[in-house]
Amino acid sequence: MNKYLLPIYAVMLGVLLIALLKQRKTAYTKLLLPFSGAFLLALTLFDLLPEVYEHIQAKQTGLLIMCGILIQVILEFFSKGAEHGHVHLHHDDQSFPWLLFISLCIHSVLEGFSIHQHNDMVYGIVVHKIPIAMVITTFLLHSKCSKGQVILFLGLFAAMTPIGTYLSNNMDFIAPYVDSINAIVIGIFFHISTTILFESSEGHKFNLSKLIAIVLGVGIAYFV
Repeated sequence: MNKYLLPIYAVMLGVLLIALLKQRKTAYTKLLLPFSGAFLLALTLFDLLPEVYEHIQAKQTGLLIMCGILIQVILEFFSKGAEHGHVHLHHDDQSFPWLLFISLCIHSVLEGFSIHQHNDMVYGIVVHKIPIAMVITTFLLHSKCSKGQVILFLGLFAAMTPIGTYLSNNMDFIAPYVDSINAIVIGIFFHISTTILFESSEGHKFNLSKLIAIVLGVGIAYFV
């Protein structure tokens, strides 16, 4: 059951942190982003990638990973980078951000496929979703969206990853394609995590605190 609930808890925690911090960025919240990128990248390499290579030919796996990278590039064209901690949209737009919502939902459903009964990718996704939820919540609170729209957006966003997990674990017609979808998800995670690691550093330079956060992310992922 935790594999379904933990991603929802992660979104709730992100919203709670924004409420407690009054939408201010602290040194700890800034370090959360590179930590989450390193943790997600390491878990993908340690856990998800070897599993996919066991079931799919190497060249086909590489092709699917590249497809995942391209898919994420396309999704970010509409989400404006929300998946890696930035939303470059106009706050004064009074319309509901449908493109942001749809692209984030597609991303979340796909990442849900990587969560199985006995793997640890759920922890990588949890750590990944917390800063995303914080960024989206901050954006929505500054936008012209009503409180009802904000709650609906965040609620559906939180539900998408468990939906992806349920589909991958329970739908027989999807089962033959799960490994291929996971290879695509690896590409998505590669793109997001590496972008986070570089974008979270001013001038693409790593200071000591961010370097420690990255090393901790990799180390913790190794021992999970």
